[in-house]
Amino acid sequence: MVAGLRIVRIMAVAVAAMSLAACGTLGFGGGRGGEVSGGRAVVPVVSDPAPIVSGTMRPYQVRGRWYHPAEQPGYEETGLASWYGDAFNGRPTSTGERFDMHAMTAAHKTLPLPGLVEVTNLANGRTVVLRVNDRGPFVEGRIIDLSRGAASELGMLQQGVGRVRVRYLGRAPRGGGVGEVRYAGRTPVPVSSSASVREGPFWVQAGAYSDRTVAQVAAESLGDRARVERAAVGGRDLFRIMIGPWDDANSAEQARQGAVARGVRDALLISGR
Repeated sequence: MVAGLRIVRIMAVAVAAMSLAACGTLGFGGGRGGEVSGGRAVVPVVSDPAPIVSGTMRPYQVRGRWYHPAEQPGYEETGLASWYGDAFNGRPTSTGERFDMHAMTAAHKTLPLPGLVEVTNLANGRTVVLRVNDRGPFVEGRIIDLSRGAASELGMLQQGVGRVRVRYLGRAPRGGGVGEVRYAGRTPVPVSSSASVREGPFWVQAGAYSDRTVAQVAAESLGDRARVERAAVGGRDLFRIMIGPWDDANSAEQARQGAVARGVRDALLISGR
């Protein structure tokens, strides 16, 4: 009987050790953005969620456009991600937390703060879970801004932008960072082979003018791929300078940055025209 109890205790210790090992693999304390199975992270269960930071759910306006934060339990979107680093490191985020460019965090325009999102790089299938603690990005066509650390984990560090899938997981835990969370298993959903197909072509809008001649002169200074298009906006005609097209977002982003360097500060990246 004593021997039997001893065996049971040994087995219990072994099981506990395996459980702790599993928690270490699935937790976020080590820096990686969560355990991935079949191309997607398993669902986190947050036992002590942080409250929504006061004021972050109010409608707000940036560059003339209104944004309306809201709880979005079924939120899932595919689009372009960018990343930010040194220029913002140490500055306060929308939640009041200090931005750490090496932490696993992100900025989103309308999701609750702080929250958790699952982000998948559709070019390579890599997935991370991130703490959303800031607002942005406020660039046309982009759905999320990643920290430098998150971009590195996703294999996007050398690129200006990349196509991702973003899925809202719910409230983030207290204490900053992603925190120590446990996971509930679910059937993994692999990234399909068609998921990395580009929704191109991509263009850069490098200004809009009411006078066609002025627009034409400005377009000639932006290279052979720039052309003037007529568009009806608000009941009047505008002449937009469009540069492109490109088949991939990174090439278009490089062209946008080139236009900015030439003085077109409001150049926009546009996809799927």
